[in-house]
Amino acid sequence: MDPARLERISAFAWRIPPTGAMRVPAIIYADEGLIRDMDDKVHEQASNVATLPGIVGASYAMPDAHWGYGFPIGGVAAFDPAEGGIISAGGVGFDISCGVRTLLTGKKRADIEPLKEQLADALYAAVPAGLGSTGRIRLSGQEMDAMLEGGAAWAVGQGYGRDDDLERIEEHGRMAGARADCVSERAKHRQRNEMGTLGSGNHYLEVQEVTRIYDEQAGRAFGLAQGDVVISIHCGSRGLGHQIGTEFLREMAIEDARIGIHLPDRELACAPIRSPIGERYLGAMRAGINCAFANRQIIGHLVRQALAGILPAASLDLLFDVSHNTCKVETHDIDGRRRELFVHRKGATRAFGPGDPSLSAALRDTGQPVFVGGSMGTSSWILVGTKESEARAFSSACHGAGRSMSRHQARKTWRGSDIVDELSRRGIVIRSPSMRGVAEEAPHAYKDVTAVIEATHRAGLARKVAELRPLVCIKG
Repeated sequence: MDPARLERISAFAWRIPPTGAMRVPAIIYADEGLIRDMDDKVHEQASNVATLPGIVGASYAMPDAHWGYGFPIGGVAAFDPAEGGIISAGGVGFDISCGVRTLLTGKKRADIEPLKEQLADALYAAVPAGLGSTGRIRLSGQEMDAMLEGGAAWAVGQGYGRDDDLERIEEHGRMAGARADCVSERAKHRQRNEMGTLGSGNHYLEVQEVTRIYDEQAGRAFGLAQGDVVISIHCGSRGLGHQIGTEFLREMAIEDARIGIHLPDRELACAPIRSPIGERYLGAMRAGINCAFANRQIIGHLVRQALAGILPAASLDLLFDVSHNTCKVETHDIDGRRRELFVHRKGATRAFGPGDPSLSAALRDTGQPVFVGGSMGTSSWILVGTKESEARAFSSACHGAGRSMSRHQARKTWRGSDIVDELSRRGIVIRSPSMRGVAEEAPHAYKDVTAVIEATHRAGLARKVAELRPLVCIKG
């Protein structure tokens, strides 16, 4: 993207002024290097989002932004139902509530190093991964509906994990307003055998070392110190979320034509929040959020079981679990007035600052942990939300490095087995059912995550706490 097309607000913020049908400006958070590396579609899609009915503030793009379906990945936008605001399936994404959960082990790198191969084998055996992967759990129709409306709380009730886990999950592990009756039988069928599985693409289960602490106070509050080992789980709502997105996008596109909503891109298909289809999508999407909460809760339980015989004294307490593909009802300040808004985050992480009442007592004084995934061979990060982020992007931050190369290009450039060998020489153990998938997720197919983190930190969206390096990675 040519920086000359943008108005520079600061070293880490750029503005696209409203033109044509844009109702608000678009704001992109990035340094100049990241801006130059962004594809022009980010400019186009962020501008297109700014044309949607009821949008308030601005259309935002995070430092990891890249081309997505309708909305850019890394896109944030909020809509006011009192002003005809809409809900967009493309603004949530197909992998509803994809997110990251991080467990503390209480162990150091020296404790783990001799056991890496054994840990990799145990985790790979315990947690199914890959395209179409299925687990050992089979849900009846009644159990499926209970899971979709109960989320992680349902999973804990079934014996998967601990009650205290729920205090460390956004929404306390259960999204209110979920409606299983708004989820199609096809979507439920796709999920029936997929609970407790990672799936494919950029999803992973990683054993990681804390290599550096940037904020000692936040690190202590999060239970992190240099040399600690943590385990991170990145996955979402699997086939169910994808099916919900596919079905409602199709239905919304037909409805938009009928009621006269004119869109610059049909991938932006949406519905008024206060409409029958909008309310049905909200019910289904919230059920998808609960599905992801339950899925990560079950995987966390499987990880604890798998490591019980290898690391018997490991604490495996939950640090936090947060999503990055959602629409949430939140109250934010717009033009000096508190308003209830529907905040879409697509490939962007909620980043509530200190004092937020939704956070558990243990985290409230510090702020919400923000997890940013790297790639198999690069750093991941733990950040913390800031108070400033509310005014800058509705309390949102980046979610990953962001792709710089398509999966097709990556497959043409690298062989998966070569990537596994290269990472092995660097002390990183990989397990995956698909060498094709490994090639698609090659570290060099992603942007420089350090640059993304620095821009996020310097822009005030979230503050750096800890850098993590992979030791073991289970890839889908």
